[in-house]
Amino acid sequence: MPRFYPILGAFLVLFLSCKKFIEKQEEKAIESDVTDGLWYVSGYEQNDSDITASFSGYLFKFATNNTVTALYNSDSVQGDWTVDISALTITADFPGAAAPLNNLNETWLITDSYTDSVSATSTDTIRHTSNILQLKKQ
Repeated sequence: MPRFYPILGAFLVLFLSCKKFIEKQEEKAIESDVTDGLWYVSGYEQNDSDITASFSGYLFKFATNNTVTALYNSDSVQGDWTVDISALTITADFPGAAAPLNNLNETWLITDSYTDSVSATSTDTIRHTSNILQLKKQ
C-alpha cells in the first residue's frame, strides 16, 4: 500500500493543477470579453426602485490591468474591478465617486452573462440596499 501513496499524491497534484489552469483560462476569457469594447448600464434596480436613468450617458471601459474608466461627456472617473471565477463575482470600486457611480461600489454576484451582457445582484449591508444590475456592451 505505501507504494500507492506517491501515485495518489501525483494524481492529486495533477488534478489540482488542471483545475487551477482551467479557472485561469476561464478568467482570461472573461477578461477578454469584458475589456473588448464599451459597456453601459441597461438596468439598475435598488430596493425595487428603477434608477437606470441616473446612469444615462455613462459608458464604461474595462482594462486588463483591472482598472475601469467611467466616461460621461468629456469627464472620466477611474475605478478598479476584479473578477472571482470560483465565486462568480465581479467587484467594482470607484473611490470617492458620487452618485450614481458610488452605487456600483459592490461585490456583484453574476446571475447571467453572455459576451455582450451581464446581470448581477448585490446586497449593500452598509446602506441596506438590495441591487440588481444589468450591463450591455455598446
